Amino acid sequence: MSTTKQTQRLASPLAEKLRQRLLARTARVAVVGLGYVGLPLAETFAWGGYPVIGFDIDADKIARLRRGESYIGHIDPERIAELNASGRFDPTDDPSRFVEADAIVICVPTPLGPAREPDLSFIESTGRTLMPHLRQGQLVVLESSTYPGTTEEVLQPLLEESGMVAGQDFFLAYSPEREDPGNRDFATRNIPKVVGGLDEVSKRLAVALYEPIVEGVVPVSSIRVAEACKILENTYRAVNIALVNELKGVFTRMGIDVWEVIEAAKTKPFGFQAFYPGPGLGGHCIPIDPFYLTWAARRLGLNTRFIELAGEVNTAMPQFVLDRLAEALNEDGRPINGSRICILGVAYKKDVDDPRESPAFPIMETLQARGAILCYNDPHVPTLPRMRHHPSLRMDSTPLTPDLLQQQDAVLIITDHSKFDWDMIVQHARLVVDTRNATAGCRRRGARIVKA
Repeated sequence: MSTTKQTQRLASPLAEKLRQRLLARTARVAVVGLGYVGLPLAETFAWGGYPVIGFDIDADKIARLRRGESYIGHIDPERIAELNASGRFDPTDDPSRFVEADAIVICVPTPLGPAREPDLSFIESTGRTLMPHLRQGQLVVLESSTYPGTTEEVLQPLLEESGMVAGQDFFLAYSPEREDPGNRDFATRNIPKVVGGLDEVSKRLAVALYEPIVEGVVPVSSIRVAEACKILENTYRAVNIALVNELKGVFTRMGIDVWEVIEAAKTKPFGFQAFYPGPGLGGHCIPIDPFYLTWAARRLGLNTRFIELAGEVNTAMPQFVLDRLAEALNEDGRPINGSRICILGVAYKKDVDDPRESPAFPIMETLQARGAILCYNDPHVPTLPRMRHHPSLRMDSTPLTPDLLQQQDAVLIITDHSKFDWDMIVQHARLVVDTRNATAGCRRRGARIVKA
């Protein structure tokens, strides 16, 4: 898929030396940030033949990796043990080791601030940490999702405080991460990598870095095009999810099952792609990236009304779920205050342990504030992690038994994990409010089922 001619030598001796090391896979790669994106990427580089330094500021993560343990649910400990045994993976929290690396790939979070503005503090702190250890001839690649211009406007000036010049003394590129945690069909190695460089040399070096480890590399004309590519991918998804979320509200009032409508519509072999409604958006990309774009557009005096409207629709989904739950309890003669409610699933998506931006948290927080007696069960999240926007939520997953279900006034499905026994849940619960159509195939006995 790559169109760059890797056989052509580079005019810069520094660049040519690095290119040769990349082609021979003797170049040492440092991956910064060993989370849901960085750890699988480090693993992919190592199995692709590169010696890899895995860097994270969290000393506990480093200690666990050295012991062969995994802290990410869909990455088995056996994979970490095999990675350690390969001799090509060296986890560390020592930033002085950046000087050993030939290529440094940055995979740190880019959350939203309180006013839905970009929070680039992790990129900035990484740049400041890296800068004193930068040396001539290194390639730095940013993978974190962000708005077009971040690499050149934020990261490059921080790195150039070293006294070196990007494109001359070191090389700079951007390649958006496309990780989908828990996806059994697509992993880092078989998802094409889009690559944009500060200049032609930086782009060719970045292509050479990724070509041995992924099935396809897609070079683009600039860093900003590569940054915009990731924003487009996730904005596309956010807008289409907003459409079906809005239709869910409309069809519900019409007495129509939106999931049945979607299943019928997707039989059309062209012109339609199925997206599904839910209780709200979650994860590290889709709820966040579109707001990065709207913020960047406002800096240019432009309005992104379509995107912002989609954001409003998706952000309103937790309240839609709460309203449906309140209506269903009201039909049983019960208010939310004092009702026993069990939440099923707090991860942001099916079969993962990642709770970032999960709609479960605002829903649970509101229910607590209204006096509900809450418990939750999530086979992948045994304890609610500390969430900076929801500090009051502190509880452990309660074992899901027939007795527990029978004691609840309502069971609210937020995440449809495969490990849930839906027939058992429907059989023993009194009321099930289903935001994922998880109970569609259940034998209809026991619970009253309300879709939300």
